[in-house]
Amino acid sequence: MAKRDFYDVLGVAKNASEEEIKKAYRKLAMKYHPDRHQGDDAKDAEAKFKEVKEAYEMLSDAQKRAAYDQYGHAGVDPNMRGGAGGAEGFGGFGEAFGDIFGDIFGQQRGGRGGRQVFRGGDLSYAMEVTLEEAAAGKDAQIRIPGWEECDPCGGSGAKKGTSAKTCGTCQGSGTVQMRQGFFSVQQTCPHCRGSGKIISDPCPSCSGQGKLKKQKTLEVKIPAGIDDGMRIRSTGNGEPGTNGGPPGDLYIEIRLKKHDIFERDGDDLHCSVPISFTKAALGGEIDVPTLNGKAAIDIPEGTQTGKQFRLRGKGIKGVRASYPGDLYCHITVETPVKLTEHQRKLLKEFDESLQKGGAKHMPTGNSWTDKLKGLFGA
Repeated sequence: MAKRDFYDVLGVAKNASEEEIKKAYRKLAMKYHPDRHQGDDAKDAEAKFKEVKEAYEMLSDAQKRAAYDQYGHAGVDPNMRGGAGGAEGFGGFGEAFGDIFGDIFGQQRGGRGGRQVFRGGDLSYAMEVTLEEAAAGKDAQIRIPGWEECDPCGGSGAKKGTSAKTCGTCQGSGTVQMRQGFFSVQQTCPHCRGSGKIISDPCPSCSGQGKLKKQKTLEVKIPAGIDDGMRIRSTGNGEPGTNGGPPGDLYIEIRLKKHDIFERDGDDLHCSVPISFTKAALGGEIDVPTLNGKAAIDIPEGTQTGKQFRLRGKGIKGVRASYPGDLYCHITVETPVKLTEHQRKLLKEFDESLQKGGAKHMPTGNSWTDKLKGLFGA
């Protein structure tokens, strides 16, 4: 897919000032930051965030911006030897096209005349945390795959006492080129796979890789307020690069464990609070749970099921929030069960007294009855 114009990505004019470009970038970066999105929306937001970041990196640099204004994307693409690279005449144009074809074949250049290097892949790790740990933050240790240099071959990949030889196909460059007219197509050398070296007698310990896989312990700091689906990036702890390329990154994805009492909604918490029929009718003070102990709320006389009480600041302070969310307590009136004969008698007497009192004791029930009469024409 062709890249969009960098100015269109940031939504600024081609003659925009540095301050206008910076302001547009900050606004869009906040809008599309991956940590602000979850579920199916996260992947699209991450792609847009990367696009915005790339556009800003190019347009905020005076030299790169000038090259982009003159040559377009070819002028700032490090994989193209034209535009900003200072290529002159038709030869530079041809080299640029050669590198475009190289990109199609999935290459990554390692510099002029040097062997190709490839960045290592990223790793993903799912970490489960409790609601309390997410609210307060924690320091954790995780075990992840790692690599260490092979001792017998010293990392060369060749059997002890032998050494790797320069690849005769690419002469150590790691790439081969095919030219047709002014087009130059560069591909990874099929014999040495971009390393520039041929190991005829590989080390038996590492099978010629020069490294051995192991497990390593990594210290991870979970920030207070982190939420389900958010990711923490640990730079350089992914898979190792090839031919001296940089390692990938490790992404730790947070999974929030189900809580027995609370449900989290952003920075707010919700919980169901059961109260007795008597407490609902007469009212009174009750204790409700919070993440930091107990809190008291006053139940008004005649409270009904579904009544909601809001405790400000008793929720969770999010990673980027200035103040904590709220706790919402949802009242559930419990119906008595397994009554004794004496209790049944008392309830019947109580019900009779309510009936004699009329609608004032059951405003909701009588209102509902009136609606039914209107519906059925009774």
